[in-house]
Amino acid sequence: HALSQKHRKRIEEAFGWAKTVGGMAQTVYRRIERVRSRFILTMVANNLARLPRLLAA
Repeated sequence: HALSQKHRKRIEEAFGWAKTVGGMAQTVYRRIERVRSRFILTMVANNLARLPRLLAA
């Protein structure tokens, strides 16, 4: 149970970042392909933002 909570926290942090910083709280697109593309780009941006911390560790 503790391990799943640790994984959940990491996943929820990414989704929280996407909603607040990445602008994914509401989408401006209607087609699923465009929403998916925007989500992928937002997650790439999230990974780039995390990269300095990951390299420092």
